Amino acid sequence: MQRSSETIGTIAAALAKAQAQLVNPEKSLIGTIRSDQVSGTERSFRYAPLSSGLDIVRKTLSQHEIATVQTTSIDETSGIVRLSTVLAHASGEWIASDWPVCAISDTAAPHRMGAALTYARRYALFTLVGIAGEDDLDAPDLLAPAPATSPPKEPKDDRKRASNGGSHPRPKPAPVKTELSLVLSASLRDELLREIESLNGNDEAALWARRRGGAKNSLNAADAEQVEQSFKWRLATIANEPTNEPATAAVRGHRGGQRKGQRRAAALEKSVLALPTARRIRDHDHIKSVAKEPCLVCGRRPADAHHLRFAQAPALGRKVSDEFTVPLCRGHHREVHRCGDEAVWWSNIGIDPTNAARVLWLKTHPLPIVTDQLSSKCKTNPI
Repeated sequence: MQRSSETIGTIAAALAKAQAQLVNPEKSLIGTIRSDQVSGTERSFRYAPLSSGLDIVRKTLSQHEIATVQTTSIDETSGIVRLSTVLAHASGEWIASDWPVCAISDTAAPHRMGAALTYARRYALFTLVGIAGEDDLDAPDLLAPAPATSPPKEPKDDRKRASNGGSHPRPKPAPVKTELSLVLSASLRDELLREIESLNGNDEAALWARRRGGAKNSLNAADAEQVEQSFKWRLATIANEPTNEPATAAVRGHRGGQRKGQRRAAALEKSVLALPTARRIRDHDHIKSVAKEPCLVCGRRPADAHHLRFAQAPALGRKVSDEFTVPLCRGHHREVHRCGDEAVWWSNIGIDPTNAARVLWLKTHPLPIVTDQLSSKCKTNPI
């Protein structure tokens, strides 16, 4: 619903000048629309995140003395949460629009309400200022509900069997699986992927599978497949991660009919080979220490320990070494995982995370200090 002040002449003139400078934000994210038809096909589309649109709108509108304000309210009569988006001019004139966000009952699930609110904020703001943030699919039939069909008729053989007191009644139809909407499914998918990335052992993986299996089943097919594949990769990574126990090449004995030539393979330090492999250190205490620090971007607490994915070459789904971790609040952690190029994301913010990661690593792993005895030896026996 659109609302405005009694006169809008001044703000309309300013908005017209601003729209000549406004550009559509870059569509850096990809969404999927699933057809309700059994034989329907999925359609993918590109869309711009709310953050990139806000940067463009604020920078342009502020040059023409226009401010953007978005607030929420609860409509007890209709039982929904509403979003109000206001364009306010320095003259006192204003233009506003109201968008429904979600039902009041959805506030019990904060991640669902948050996803719906982000969706509403993006559409309301982009519509009010006149920019496009997603691809034009031009395919309304994909979103139309499937036509209602009459229930199948009971076969004659089943009716005859039932009338004769047969002991083989028709099986009950399987319950229909309910799936989340596109936006809510994507939000829950990202949350599950972050949890999978932080798993550190078979016990944690088994506990996560029991605790979050139901949430994974509520995703749409594409998101559920992505979560399942990520969980399989994480299990394989945990199995291949080296342990701190020293390996030995000695024969342990001939228990169980072992042959003489059987020996346990010794662990190799791959970083010293002719074609070295980057070392990947795992230190749970360091991760906990990083999570206690404030967000590297906004300074908020609590923070997550984020692994800098560009710090080392990818290796079959394995995370980079724990020495390349920095603290990020939940919002910026989610944003950096959704961006296409993490190095560019940090460059746009103007922060070098590798230096911060090095400082935090040296905080928990200080360099060895040269003792006086060693210093005297170096002085008496120079190289």
